[in-house]
Amino acid sequence: MTNTEKVAYIRGLTEGLELDTDKKEVKVLNAIIDLLDDIALTLADIEADHEELADQLDAVDEDLGTLEDDFYGDEDDDEDYDADDDCYYEVTCPACNETLCLTEDIINEGHIDCPNCGENLEFDLESLEDEDEEGSSCGCEQH
Repeated sequence: MTNTEKVAYIRGLTEGLELDTDKKEVKVLNAIIDLLDDIALTLADIEADHEELADQLDAVDEDLGTLEDDFYGDEDDDEDYDADDDCYYEVTCPACNETLCLTEDIINEGHIDCPNCGENLEFDLESLEDEDEEGSSCGCEQH
């Protein structure tokens, strides 16, 4: 039973009582029933508008999903991404002993300020290149 049907039922009950419509109490009761009827109709309109907006939102969401698939493709799969492609280096700050993970780009810049203490850390890449040419003493075969 909808709200408008419930109000109509209440209106029928009060009319069935055959109350004297000239009494103040009956006038108040009828005004309350009229107000309830208006509220029920307004609520029904709001519910219909809400349902229409929800349908439109679903359509926009589907369209956006299609556009995202067309534009981004299947990036969720991350098949092309290889975590080993990113080269990270661990560097320990000599001033505060904070261990930093740095990318190769930062190392190539030659310096960085420690985010913990502000110490300027410098990297000498030429000495590393000289070691690579002479052969690494670490024993691995990757150099």
